[in-house]
Amino acid sequence: MTGWTWEYEGYEPADERLRESLCTLGNGYFATRGALPECAADDVHYPGTYVAGCYNRLVSHVSGRAVENEDMVNVPNWLPLRFRTRGGAWLTPETAEVLDHTQVLHLTDGVLERRTRYALAEGGTLWVRQLRLTHMADPHLAALRTEFTAHGHTGELEVEAALDGGVSNAGVTRYRDLDGHHLTHVHTGTADAATAWLRCRTRTSDIRIGMAARLDCAEPVAVRHTRSRTVQCTRLTLRPGHTATVDKIVALHTSHDPAISDPLFAAVARVERAPDFDTLLDSHRTAWAQLWRRADLEVPGEAGRILRLHMFHVLQTLSPHTADLDVGVPARGLHGEAYRGHVFWDELFVLPYLDLHFPEVARALLRYRHRRLEQACTAARDAGRRGAMYPWQSGSDGREETQRVHLNPRSGRWLPDRSRLQYHVGSAVAYNVLRYCDASGDMEFLHTKGAEMLLQIARFWADAAEWDADLGRHRIRRVMGPDEYHDAYPDAAEPGLDDNAYTNVTAAWVLARTLDVLSGLPEPRRRELGERTGLDEGELELWEEVSRTLYVPFHEGVISQFDGYGELAELDWSGYRARYDDIRRLDRILEAEGDTVNRYRASKQADVLMLGYLFRPSALKALFSRLGVLLDDDIWRRTVDHYLHRTSHGSTLSGLVHGWVLARDRRAEAWEFCQEALRGDIADVQGGTTGEGIHLGAMAGTLDLVQRGLTGLEARDGALYLDPVPLPELSSYGFSLRHRRHWGIHLRLRHGRLEITVPHSDAGPVDVRLPGREVRLEPGETVQLTLPD
Repeated sequence: MTGWTWEYEGYEPADERLRESLCTLGNGYFATRGALPECAADDVHYPGTYVAGCYNRLVSHVSGRAVENEDMVNVPNWLPLRFRTRGGAWLTPETAEVLDHTQVLHLTDGVLERRTRYALAEGGTLWVRQLRLTHMADPHLAALRTEFTAHGHTGELEVEAALDGGVSNAGVTRYRDLDGHHLTHVHTGTADAATAWLRCRTRTSDIRIGMAARLDCAEPVAVRHTRSRTVQCTRLTLRPGHTATVDKIVALHTSHDPAISDPLFAAVARVERAPDFDTLLDSHRTAWAQLWRRADLEVPGEAGRILRLHMFHVLQTLSPHTADLDVGVPARGLHGEAYRGHVFWDELFVLPYLDLHFPEVARALLRYRHRRLEQACTAARDAGRRGAMYPWQSGSDGREETQRVHLNPRSGRWLPDRSRLQYHVGSAVAYNVLRYCDASGDMEFLHTKGAEMLLQIARFWADAAEWDADLGRHRIRRVMGPDEYHDAYPDAAEPGLDDNAYTNVTAAWVLARTLDVLSGLPEPRRRELGERTGLDEGELELWEEVSRTLYVPFHEGVISQFDGYGELAELDWSGYRARYDDIRRLDRILEAEGDTVNRYRASKQADVLMLGYLFRPSALKALFSRLGVLLDDDIWRRTVDHYLHRTSHGSTLSGLVHGWVLARDRRAEAWEFCQEALRGDIADVQGGTTGEGIHLGAMAGTLDLVQRGLTGLEARDGALYLDPVPLPELSSYGFSLRHRRHWGIHLRLRHGRLEITVPHSDAGPVDVRLPGREVRLEPGETVQLTLPD
């Protein structure tokens, strides 16, 4: 690794899936995994390509039941480019001796370079160098340059470049019992000898896909077709020390794209007018340079290199092109098929970063949620509730996409999946609406779409809360918290838990903040919204009451994860670690033993401690005070200790949250968890899951840890609030952010000092507030502040 490259030396089949995920190239519209173009999908390689928002629904038959799933579709493969000497086998790492192999991901300009030296059966060697890009300026283009250089060999090299429509979703082993054949009506053809095309459509969602490829080389090109594959062929003359070059330019469109009527026509027209590879590379580099300026982050050392890789993958999944699409935040990026490409609550960890760099993208992602508000209200109504019940997993149209069963690979058993009980996803949507509006100052969104979402989410929580006369409190029953291990009480006939602390506290916050937003609306808009939704003063009074009386359970002087948590058994943590070493997926281990994690005080990931991630200490205390519950420093410290020792960290998000929470008062322990979050994907700490797609929430969360967590940065009330807590390992770094009308405000922390620079503009001053002092900076001004020890 260097500061701006990510490099792999040598060919290691066992590592290929991981490398392919981390070397994925994308532009916010589509992305392609970093597989070798000469290799087909098999147990080693998986060259998937995914278009944002392209889903299809299929029914499979599993364990005697019909199971319906919607998946992000693996669209036709544009990568294939294979080669062989005359009469020889096609050269791949599995068919020929690999003498040298290097794969370099150039983060600066979004280019994947590979260099491979093959031993030839006829004697001599063949150097293959490739440069690949998924164009960041024109999101419908991709390009592949291949250079062949022979040493000690003269002869003919046959080259085939293809578009392959015979693909399926087969990138996740545990899904292979399910139907993954999403494409149908595959047809191929040619526009001329140099340009070939492929068209198809998805089986049930009926999304039409058009793909066209142009082959640029010095030799004649011939084309042949099969039903699902179009192949362009050429023959190159190899001479020792001479380099022959083949460029493959590809265009991709779907019927979801705006301003087109025929995706095939659009793809053919785009690839025919596309410039040559060098010109495409220049404009691609310019687009990436502009992105890096907006996402500037300067962190020294290994942490800085990893953060830059994380930022690269966030920008590839959610670029400014995303602002034109109707898509959400895919939890595993556009990098693979894990989680079926679904949208979870991971946006809770992604949007806070985007708010301060790419607010237009954050707004578009919130509009995805708003467009599905009606579906969320329908789901609530079907469940006998008012308001909006957002799904735990979302895809194309906003219905609940959480699977009904899931496979435990340890036991081989298909088990009920109750994740849809995580209604707290609605609070995550509300949180992101409010954080975005605070950061951007976008009052138009807050007063229209934002207020509509907040109102219906608050309405759901008020309706879900049940009055308990014995407790004198409102309760929310039969839910599942962020922990995800616990989905029922031991030996209970019905799923669900009562009074998950995270769920109840965030519901109270949503109710209180929504009341504030509604009271601040212009009177005509407030009246209009009330008329449209049937909102009256009696309902608002109920919201006020529920926001102050929701029950927060405690046990042994700490916040209980849910009511009854304190009655669960303690787990033999040391015994299980000794037997299994890696116990991150403790739920699978116990189920395979015939036991259940529901019996134990054991969490997969942060649950109660998520409250410390969402709310600064003073805000969290105020929130508990509103509920009539004391939360002082000692109680919170005991609560952190309690769950710190009872969490298996079966999610990449868990280390991030723990590092964030511990950074405030236990910095030595915090850094260990921060490292876990940084290493989550590059070291594949979850044991093989990164090869199925990166963990976008954890990657964006590490960026936000540096941006907001360690600086105490909050954008609210039109000002920037700062309360830095630099870790010894991250005591000197800098970054830029966008705040309201100011582009490129730069903050730098160095050795106990904070420097803030506001760029020249015609915008007004920036108010910066730190504990005990306030500073106002005019555009063009720089200030240096000494921080307290």
